[in-house]
Amino acid sequence: MSRASKLSYLLPLLLVLAAAARPAHGEEIAIGATAPAFELRGTDGKMHTLADITSAHGDAAAPKATVVVFTCNHCPYAKAYEPVLIDLAKKYAERGVAWVLINPNDPEIQPEDAFDKMVERAKEKGYPFPYVIDTTQSIAKAYGATVTPHVFLLDPERTVRYRGRINDNKDPAKAETHDLVDAIEAVLADREVATTATKAFGCTIKWKKSS
Repeated sequence: MSRASKLSYLLPLLLVLAAAARPAHGEEIAIGATAPAFELRGTDGKMHTLADITSAHGDAAAPKATVVVFTCNHCPYAKAYEPVLIDLAKKYAERGVAWVLINPNDPEIQPEDAFDKMVERAKEKGYPFPYVIDTTQSIAKAYGATVTPHVFLLDPERTVRYRGRINDNKDPAKAETHDLVDAIEAVLADREVATTATKAFGCTIKWKKSS
């Protein structure tokens, strides 16, 4: 077989492999990019926007940092990190850090992630942050979220300063690096984040079959 024939034979295979290697819904948003805006329904019955979450309210100053977490009800990783997120939200409340949890999963695929189940979980666990649903999954795609949990840390200008995992182990007692906490501390201190991106791990987002 000639070299040209070999190339013509291999090219379709290489294109298929390259397509398979690409993320199904785009790359994660770049560090330094402005976080995509959103308006999503929360378990409290209200609509929540990124603009509102990151703005001042009355006598309260605007948040010094905002943590956007793509998560859900059913995933064992999300469940394991749930108390960690609750504790961190309470710990950083007085230091001006805002939080919002977004469920991007298709309830047709995972019924436990349906909105009524979200309402039940938020009440049961006493969430100290908004828990909203990304019904169209457009926000998860805009951020480039791939798993639950997947976190994105924003500074006061809504610039993405960190993205990825919460820490390196879903068992808090075994965690050796606390990537999100380190990033939050850096933003609060108005200094550069040492590690701006890590690989998020957890359950894959349950994308709609038509998406």
